[in-house]
Amino acid sequence: MLTIHHLRISQSERIVWLCEELGLDYDLKLYNRDPETRLAPPELKALHPMQIAPLIEDGDVLLGESGAIVEYIIGKYAPDSDLVPGPDHPDFADHLYWFHFANATFMTNGMMQIAVAFAGAEMPEPMMNRVNNAWAQIERRLGEADYFGGSQLTTADIMMVFQLTTSRAFREQPIDDKPNLQAYLKRIGAREAYQRAMAKAEPGFPPKLD
Repeated sequence: MLTIHHLRISQSERIVWLCEELGLDYDLKLYNRDPETRLAPPELKALHPMQIAPLIEDGDVLLGESGAIVEYIIGKYAPDSDLVPGPDHPDFADHLYWFHFANATFMTNGMMQIAVAFAGAEMPEPMMNRVNNAWAQIERRLGEADYFGGSQLTTADIMMVFQLTTSRAFREQPIDDKPNLQAYLKRIGAREAYQRAMAKAEPGFPPKLD
């Protein structure tokens, strides 16, 4: 059976959500962060040299990196899923853009903010402009389409939502001035698969949907 190793309050919630959307059977192993360092505990560190989550085990396969895991699960267990538009679909290019934007740009921005705050410094103006531009682009996109990938939920949304919700628990990022994003998060929060995933992955931690 597929095993998901999930570090609490981390991007590995994506994999739990994906499996719930696909209706897959899986075994979920939860890990709490070290109360002092807020990093992964030793038992998770022992599984992978990068010492981070998510990780999955599938037979002899041990795989990290959430984007790679999403593609692996879709490719092996749900190759015909509507969560991934095909090359002939009108949403194909948008889906690809936002799927990769999630970690290549948006996650990087968030990590920069966390690192700068940890150092007790302020974000330099060019870096802050990059952050603000990304949030503005997100708000524009969600005024154009119901989902990042286009007309329906795709794995681009599964990659994006962590940074829009749970990740904001690590830093101050109000979204009061982003009505399109607020409406989008309500749509996500209403999904039964998302509700099941968050109840399993983050018990006692309500999703940060506003």
